[in-house]
Amino acid sequence: MNREIVIVGSGFAARQVVKNLRRLDAAVPIRLIAADSCDEYNKPDLSHVVSLNQTADDMTRQPAAEFAEMYRLTLNSCCQLTAIDRENQRVSTGNEAFSYDQLILATGAQAMVPPIPGREWMVTLNSQQEYRHAQHALRAAQRVLILGAGLIGSELAMDINRAGKQVVLMDKSCSLLASLLPVEVSSRLQHRLCQMGVEMLFNQALVSIEKRNDGLLATLSNGRHISVDVIVASIGLKPDTTLATQAGLRVDRGIEVDERMCTSDPRIFAVGDCAQIQGKLLPFLQPIQVSAMTLARNVLGG
Repeated sequence: MNREIVIVGSGFAARQVVKNLRRLDAAVPIRLIAADSCDEYNKPDLSHVVSLNQTADDMTRQPAAEFAEMYRLTLNSCCQLTAIDRENQRVSTGNEAFSYDQLILATGAQAMVPPIPGREWMVTLNSQQEYRHAQHALRAAQRVLILGAGLIGSELAMDINRAGKQVVLMDKSCSLLASLLPVEVSSRLQHRLCQMGVEMLFNQALVSIEKRNDGLLATLSNGRHISVDVIVASIGLKPDTTLATQAGLRVDRGIEVDERMCTSDPRIFAVGDCAQIQGKLLPFLQPIQVSAMTLARNVLGG
């Protein structure tokens, strides 16, 4: 029997699983498959890269090859998984297929983009790879519209403003950080952003985006038109359940797992932002660390 453990994903959750597996078993074959470069970076740094004038490569803390050598695993980077064959315990990447004894899904979460005409012109900054695609446009931009005035949207507004660009911060709600703080508390930050020169538009939705020779034309729900160079979507994240759904695993808001981090298939596990643990989404570092520890023990028969 092929005892290879296949992990899909390269973020914090996937790396925690690898480290825990190696603490428990120095020899079990591990294969890591991910659509990105698999380089390690600090995700919160994405909120500061523009003002620091950093490139995506500047964010790398540890190259993927170094990580693979350190933890003795087979690495398939820049490799998009396309299907899971549960019956034959194989995963496909288009040109290749790999057998697994245990499969671990650590596919993370996707940035949400509103389903409006022109949505393809929006950028998201949920990963190093996404920033790599958007970095040149952001550097060249003079005027940036940020959709979503939550924690990340507010951080991005401050960062891009510090980089000397005009920033418009827009949200459907009536105030900054509306889902987290009462207006009386968030108004101080809102006032500070106004002093910095950030234009804030509340109780407004983005209706459409039109590509023009001189940039993008954003149309708002009140009929106003705004000309900008870049539009950033920062309205939240949703668990990436695409592969799990296609494979017929039980999926609700996330990939459903039990207290052992096992999905509805006893040979497939899920961890991190993509997993729904006993009905709850827990996209935070400490629960992910505990989940990875628990998962590693169960994958190895503990």
